[in-house]
Order: sequence, then structure tokens, then C-alpha cells
Amino acid sequence: MTVAELAAKIGADVRGDGTQTVSRCGGLEEADEHTVSFLANRRYVKRLKDTKAAAIVLSPGDADRAGERTLLVASEPYFAFREAVVTLHGFRNQPKTGVSDLAVIHETVTLGRNCCVQPFAVIEAGASLGSNCTIYPHCVIGPNVTIGDDCIVYPGVVIYDDTVIGNRVTIHANSVIGEDGFGYATEKGVHHKIPQIGNVVIEDDVEIGAGCAIDRATLGSTVIGTGTKFSNLIAIGHGTKVGPHNLFVAQVGIAGSSKTGSHVAIGGQAGVTGHITIGDRTQIAAKTGVVQNIPADQQWGGYAAMPLDDMKKVAWEVIHLPGLVEEVAQLQKRIQQLERGRDAGTGQSAQ
Repeated sequence: MTVAELAAKIGADVRGDGTQTVSRCGGLEEADEHTVSFLANRRYVKRLKDTKAAAIVLSPGDADRAGERTLLVASEPYFAFREAVVTLHGFRNQPKTGVSDLAVIHETVTLGRNCCVQPFAVIEAGASLGSNCTIYPHCVIGPNVTIGDDCIVYPGVVIYDDTVIGNRVTIHANSVIGEDGFGYATEKGVHHKIPQIGNVVIEDDVEIGAGCAIDRATLGSTVIGTGTKFSNLIAIGHGTKVGPHNLFVAQVGIAGSSKTGSHVAIGGQAGVTGHITIGDRTQIAAKTGVVQNIPADQQWGGYAAMPLDDMKKVAWEVIHLPGLVEEVAQLQKRIQQLERGRDAGTGQSAQ
């Protein structure tokens, strides 16, 4: 389609030649004369002069720095570029409907309309799937699991018994939902397992990345709220309540019985201890160790976690520690020289 046609679909204004034809999306460096690219971070402004892209999606402020190029100007450029990718490429095509003869499905399972169950998937007794679900090979869906409409479960996923999954949920390869939580009672030095009799509830429009693990609750439910998105290798402890529309980056770990509010964002490799609450719209920097409650609308980082501005000051001081250590060593040496001079009665000034 032309740049002008694309602009109308993604809600952007054209600056420049709207008659150029575009067929794909790509980064600034690899773009060619049929590619739509984008600029969402100003550190890459300098690349605009070299890119061969037919058009660039960017914000009004960045458009003023872009020079004589064809631009698609949008108030939210990253979302506008997302719309361009959807328009020109669409989403991954899922397999056609139908149940493979090589799938193992218990006779009590309920399958909705237009479901696709691929070879070597196992669906156990009492499970129920809504309409338009796709179950890839080597998935195991345990007894009495409930899955809503339009869900996609990629290869190797294991969903334990009694898990409840809403509509339009995507679970990527090799994730495990509803395994036993880490619950033991220690008596006379022996760790005795506590039966984990709760379950996991995943609400609508959630996406779980590859290799994630979500513990079932000891009692009640571990809950992943509506619209929340997980990257890969996320670990959620038993009884945790993740609020709606959270974003967790890779290798986040949350211990049991913690709670996050709505629109919480947690950076990669951050850890959250158990039994604490993180307020709405709070942002946690990567590698943060959260060991206390955090109020709403905060930005925290560091270990142990502190307000982000304080963390930056601490990080700055740590960077300069080697120089400070050397300076202290020189001062100590000078003091020793002055003390030796005094003890020898040289009359040296202590100045």
C-alpha cells in the first residue's frame, strides 16, 4: 500500500511523499525503499540520515529533527508502528482446526468449536476448552483444567490440574502452570511437604513467555490479572496476586503471597520477596531486590530496593569507589608521615 494509505490505518500524519509504496516493516539500519521503520528512542536520531527506509514513524518532536524525509508522525510512535506491523504483516498464522489422531484426549473432555489439537498433545479427564483454541504438540493439560476461548498453548506447555485460564490467553513453549508451590514445614531438621491444595487462575488477555513457572497456591489461588504480559523465564510463587496489565521482563522472580497493583512494570532479573505489596503504576528497575512494600506511582531500583533517584546516586558513588579508596590510602600515608615527624621531634607542622 502507499504511505498515505498506511497512515490512515495507523492514525499518523504524513510529512513528505505519501505516494511511495511500502510492503514491510523493519529497523532503521536494514530498511530499504519499500520498508516502514520507526524511531521511538532519541538516541537513534543520528541514524535517520543514513537509513534507506521509505517512511519513518516518529513523534512530532523528533519529526522536527528528521530533515527532508517521508515521515509518519504520531503522538504514540511505538504503538503506531505496532499498528503498521499488524497491517503489513499480521500475526503468526496458527494451524488449521482439527484434532489429530495422535493426540490423547480423555472421553470426558469438552472441546469448543474450531479447536485445533496437534499430535502428541494430552488432555486429561474433566478438562474443558472453549472455542478457537490451538494446542500445540507435546502439551499436557491436566484434569479439570478450564481454558476459555481463543487461547494458544505452544509446544511443551504443562498445565496442572484445576487451573483456570480465561479468554485470549497465550502461553509460550515449555512454560509450566500450576506446579506445586514451595511449601514445607520443618520439624526436627526434616522438611515435610505441605500439600498444595489451591490452584492458578489466569485472567483474560494474558500472555505468558517461554519457560515461565507459576506455582499453584497452598490455599486459594495464585492469580495473574487481566492483560498482564510476561517475558521469558518468569517465576511466580504460590499465592501471589499479580494485578491487571502488569509487565514483567525476563527472569523476574516473585516469592509467595506477594501482591502487585495494576500497571506495575518490573525490569529483568528483579526479585521480590514474599508477603509484600507493590502499588499501582510502580516501576521496578532491572536487578532490583524488593524487600519491603512500595507505594503506588513510584520508581525504585537497587538492592535493597530504594527510590530510583537514590539508587542512581548510590550507583554513581560505587562507580567512583576505586578512586576514593586510592585517595583515602594517600591520606593515610600522609597522616603516618606527619605522625612520625611529630614523634621524632622534627617540629613539622601538622598543616
